[in-house]
Formats: sequence, C-alpha cells, structure tokens
Amino acid sequence: MRRREFVKLLGGAAAMWPLAASAQQAVRRIGVLSNIGESDLEAQSMVTALHEELRKLGWIDGRNLRVDHRWAAGNPERAIAFAKELVALKPEVIVGHTTPSVIALQKQTDTIPIVFVQISDPIGSGFITNLARPDGNITGFTNFEASMVGKWVELLKDMAPGVSRVAFLFNPQTAPYVTRYYQGPLETSARSLGLQPSASPVHDAREIESAVIAFSREAGGGLIVMPDSFNIVHRNQIIALATQHRLPIISPYRFMAEEGGLMA
Repeated sequence: MRRREFVKLLGGAAAMWPLAASAQQAVRRIGVLSNIGESDLEAQSMVTALHEELRKLGWIDGRNLRVDHRWAAGNPERAIAFAKELVALKPEVIVGHTTPSVIALQKQTDTIPIVFVQISDPIGSGFITNLARPDGNITGFTNFEASMVGKWVELLKDMAPGVSRVAFLFNPQTAPYVTRYYQGPLETSARSLGLQPSASPVHDAREIESAVIAFSREAGGGLIVMPDSFNIVHRNQIIALATQHRLPIISPYRFMAEEGGLMA
C-alpha cells in the first residue's frame, strides 16, 4: 500500500467536514484500527503520513481533531475488542487497515462511516456489493487484484529459474480471502509454467517455522508470501527462515524486499 494514497483517501473524507472559523470549534474524532503492530516501522510511517496530510487540510490532532489508534498486531480477537472500543467512542469516521480490522468493525456498526485500506476482495469479503458505487457505510480502495498473483509466480520463476515448486504462505484467520480470491489464478499460472503449487496455511510463529522447514526439504522450492497482515507482523521470521533454507521469496510488499526478501 502506498502511504500517500492512504492519506489522500482519508483526507478526502475529512475535507467534507465543515471547517468553522470559530476558536471554539468542536473537536472531531477519527478512529484507526490496524492489524499490524504499533512499533512496526511501516505502521509509524503510515501514522506520520496520515497526520501530516490531515494537518494540510486544517485538521490537527490535539487541537480540532482527536485520532484514536488501535493496533491488533495480527490477532483477530484483539481486533474485535478494539473495534468495540472505537465504535463506543463514536468517531466521525473509522479507518480499517487490512481485512481483519474491517471484518471486526463491520460487526460493530452499520452507521459510522468506515474507510478501508489495503484490502483484498472487498466484494467477496462482504464489505461492499459494487466497486464503482459502494453502498452502506463502508467504502475505500483495494490495491490487490486477483490476477496479480499470476505475475508474482512468473517473476519468481524468471528470477529463480531453478524453482519447480511454489508454496503460498497465509493465515486463514487473517486472510480468509486467499483460497477463494487468489488460489485459482496462482495455481493456473504455476501449472502453466510447469510448477507444482501448494498451500501453506499457518496460524502462529511455530507453524511458520514448521511449514518453511518442511517445504525446504525438497529442492526447487520458492515461497510466495500472500497479502496478509499476519505475514507483515511475522515478516522478520519468514525472511530469516527463507534465507536460512535458501528459498527464493516474493511478496507484495516492497519493505519485505528491502528487509531481505528476494523481490516484491
């Protein structure tokens, strides 16, 4: 996700609020629920960009605006608890960052506007019924289209010609869309290139380690890190294991390549 796209979308929503010239202007409130961790450098960069863009529009946290952040750090149960907290605060709008956050928020309110970012398959997830004209209280943008995963397979094969098998890593709890949205195009692309595809569903750090080690026991393996907030939270472990077991790795996140993955 590009941070500037994220803040421009939210900024557009904020710009619709009337700005009063009075010094006694009421303080407006935004909630932000993310399924990554607060200490994550990507998270902090996103927060900084958000506040900078809001400031340009005249909205300053602590003056005429209050921004309440909650960080679920890859834990769906924590996302549910934080969604309840944010809705109880009655903000003007809530930003849902990644699918687990929006799922949790959707269960808590059908009146407070929700702006989603970094989402896969918003229609299949039940957030909206139409991409061009979202209905209800939820809108936003998606930066992952299902056919992109076929290009990831092609790029991985181009960069690592010795790859004959590909495993796609995801957590079914935080990325329930993977099997319905991405798996078909991924398997079709892999087989067209003579590659053997396989799913590697994982639920915690221990299962990540077991899955990567098991997959690396045979030669010719390549790892595809699927769009999933769980994978973002655990990216250091994934990159370290892939490096240790000499698995070429591709992900949709540039920062994973910058931090040691083969490509993004």
